[in-house]
Amino acid sequence: MKLFKRNKNDKKTVRETEKIAQSVMGSSFSNPFRVMDRYIPSSNNQYFLYSALREAIPVIDSAINKLVRLLGTFDVICESKEAEYGLKCFLENVKTNGSNIGFKCFISSYFDRLLTYGTAVAEILPYKNLRGIYGIYNVCNNDIVLKRTDGNPFELSVCVREKNGNISSVKNSGRILITSLNPQPDKTGGTSILQGLPFVSSILLKIFTAIGQNWDRAGNVRFAVTYKPPADGSDGAFTQQRAELIAKEWSKAMQDNGVSDFIAVGDVDIKVIGADNQILDCQLPGRLLLEQIVSKLGIPPFLLGLSWSSTERMSSQQADILTSELEHYRLLLNPVISRVCSMWLAMNGYSTRHTVNWSNINLQDEVELANARLINTKADKLESEI
Repeated sequence: MKLFKRNKNDKKTVRETEKIAQSVMGSSFSNPFRVMDRYIPSSNNQYFLYSALREAIPVIDSAINKLVRLLGTFDVICESKEAEYGLKCFLENVKTNGSNIGFKCFISSYFDRLLTYGTAVAEILPYKNLRGIYGIYNVCNNDIVLKRTDGNPFELSVCVREKNGNISSVKNSGRILITSLNPQPDKTGGTSILQGLPFVSSILLKIFTAIGQNWDRAGNVRFAVTYKPPADGSDGAFTQQRAELIAKEWSKAMQDNGVSDFIAVGDVDIKVIGADNQILDCQLPGRLLLEQIVSKLGIPPFLLGLSWSSTERMSSQQADILTSELEHYRLLLNPVISRVCSMWLAMNGYSTRHTVNWSNINLQDEVELANARLINTKADKLESEI
């Protein structure tokens, strides 16, 4: 039986989405992510904000997706080959997050939520006879509240937020998986990788919105048609009628799908509105803001399609830094993987001793390891000959 009901806050989410949509439709010159303008630092409820950040800034969403894909795969080594084969079949066929199958799909979604919200929570669903694990699913962060256990600073109490607003503790806490990213002493949860980006992102969205407004004004060319009556006053009472006729014929010429001519009698002046206006350069401030965002995400710019100046040596160093970042994230996920594997092995009567072996992050690592082994072999051979 599930300890968390996943559809508990669906109505609340729909209401929040409707409010955002209404605010967008109410103003024709505003970006659809104005939640960042109402950002309050150090607020506890930031899940909608971080989701809006990923949707508003494609670079942020692309960086998190690439970190998830670059995390790599892993294998679990057990003392018994029979236990290892059974555990491998379980990890490949376990149900995760609704229609997905496979523990790797679960760990990818788990890692994605860990980066986005700073805290990832999941639940293990065993069979009724406790002879195996039926499935694993990620819990919505809005459904839970983390509290510190009285007298034990090393444990967190997981509570569920009910429909009426009450908070109740989870009974079977042994089935709950929790991982926190960069936890702070004064907080129960972790710190999102997106912390500090709402302010910078709101400025970047203002630039994008201004670009869209300028193209609406200057991109769709508008004309100023001016009729100048004769100075001698001979036009007299027919000035208004002639101006209305010119406006009618000009409007008809502009609405025609094909090429049409405009013919007017008298002194008529036609100018393009906004043709002489100089639009502010957005490349320099836009790049400055993107540099702040990319530096916070910890991923090389060339992996995000940003063609900034970079040498081969610099790219190699950035790749090494990314490798160390991924190794750090793997260490955070190892306890979750080990706990699921230990629970399955214990339920099926096997020894819980096992080892999690991650694959090398990329082919470049394989080449460097092979070159290192070759150099060490040559050095050993020379030493033996001497």
